[in-house]
Amino acid sequence: METSNEKQVAVKKAAPLPSTTLFESDAQAGFENVKSESLALPILKLLQNGSGEAQKRNEAYVEGAEPGMLYNIVTKKLYDGNKGIDVIPCHYKLEYQEWSDFGTGLKKPEQIYSDSSDILSKTTKDQMGKDRLPNGNYILTVGNHFVLVIDGSSMENAFTIETALILMSSSQGKISKKWNSMMMSITLDGQKGPYTPPSFSHMYKIKSVLNSGKGNQWYGYNVTKVGPVTNATIYERAKQFYQSLANHK
Repeated sequence: METSNEKQVAVKKAAPLPSTTLFESDAQAGFENVKSESLALPILKLLQNGSGEAQKRNEAYVEGAEPGMLYNIVTKKLYDGNKGIDVIPCHYKLEYQEWSDFGTGLKKPEQIYSDSSDILSKTTKDQMGKDRLPNGNYILTVGNHFVLVIDGSSMENAFTIETALILMSSSQGKISKKWNSMMMSITLDGQKGPYTPPSFSHMYKIKSVLNSGKGNQWYGYNVTKVGPVTNATIYERAKQFYQSLANHK
């Protein structure tokens, strides 16, 4: 014979899961005090021959990782650099990072300066072409491209969406500039004449290519335009990502 306590347990076990409608109505609740500095940036890293993630005997090795692959340091997901990934650029930010030489300092930027800073005027070029400050540190000009990574067979079928940050500096600075120029050169005809659509209106393919020079080899980015975003859901997600970034300048 079933007791009242057993009945209560049975009812509890059979309780339905909360509806996703409830989740949506309470969106962002609980994250009021989570600021951007409390989050790990989902950086999309281009693995090089010297990257620990691509060296099997390195403690940082990631199973299946190889030089030339793209690696999300937060989700731990790997992407085939030869096949490439589809991304939608949602926000861009240029900054100047002050670094100490390898093996010294903080192993991260000593300071970060905004794009309006005159810090480069205080530097001189060294023999390696680095912008050196009087204190011995060097300035790295970094283009921050905040993107949505669209992973799926096509934009009309099943897909997954991830946010990511692509950093382009040093030799990749030229690629960053070309990408920005590519985006801003797009014009469409509107009711009031030609206009430049938002950066998140188009999708781009990013692949890795092997570069060489001065006896060295390294992997760099190759960016090509895929075409306009045709999926309304993806476009809305890209717009929301842009708005979240633009509101935290």
